[in-house]
Amino acid sequence: MLTLLLSTPPEYTADYMEWLPKRLKSLGIEAELSTDLPPETVDYVVYGPNDRLTDFSQFPKLKAVFSLWAGVEKVVGNPTITVPLTRMVDPGLTEGMVEFVTGHVLRHHLGMDAHITATEPHWNQKAPPLARQRKVCMLGIGALGAACAQKIASFGFDVHGWSRSPKTIDGLTCHAGAAGLDAALRNADIVVTLLPNTADTENTLNARTLSLTAKGAVIINPGRGPLIDDKALLAALDSGQISHATLDVFRVEPLPASDPYWAHPKVTVTPHVAALTRPASASGVVAENIRRAEAGEALLNLVDRALGY
Repeated sequence: MLTLLLSTPPEYTADYMEWLPKRLKSLGIEAELSTDLPPETVDYVVYGPNDRLTDFSQFPKLKAVFSLWAGVEKVVGNPTITVPLTRMVDPGLTEGMVEFVTGHVLRHHLGMDAHITATEPHWNQKAPPLARQRKVCMLGIGALGAACAQKIASFGFDVHGWSRSPKTIDGLTCHAGAAGLDAALRNADIVVTLLPNTADTENTLNARTLSLTAKGAVIINPGRGPLIDDKALLAALDSGQISHATLDVFRVEPLPASDPYWAHPKVTVTPHVAALTRPASASGVVAENIRRAEAGEALLNLVDRALGY
């Protein structure tokens, strides 16, 4: 029988204790799952980053660490993790992100805020451009970014995706590298950031790159807070270069009450809810990876330590 240690923030424990045994059983895997085990017995760690477990060298039998988060910036640099590390990519998380991004792209494209927030009678019948007349830039076209970009493209938007290395994805105009970043951003009406958080991606949106977008562009960031230079974004909002920013992630979370984003009239703050990991579906991904590990098969969503994701 395998021994699995569940180490995650307490608010998630009950859900995984319910769902993970069910998913393991459905694959015929016999395992003990617990939040408290003698270190010498642990075969696998199912992990949501937390301060209670940071030293993985205490587990002599450890075979792999399965992160429950899509982003692994809080754990990828941990020198005590010397076994394979995977990140979470699951259908529920992808569906949630696609719904969030699509909803906010359409919100800004259609100018919904003008009607939703109106406090006086108004009757402006000016129609917005058609979707095919809007350029949307998707920064990051991995599993999540590609799914979002293709859904947006299905509405007719002119979608340009950017990644570090060249990719070909149906329905998108794909760009790569430093020159490709400028091309993807140039004259974009809506920019969505879904890049991983690495040293190379920090401040991808800065004063220079924000200036490449169309005047009055919209920024939507459900990716990672450090992707944006906050001072540069605030300046671009104040100048009118950027007309609105919908921000779901921040350098410090929860976002401090004193942060200028809260009170800025051109900023929508959402509390990191764009794509929460859903235990029912995420448990299936973990169970499948345990099956693969035991069968000697390649693991799903293996983290490349050199790239940081």
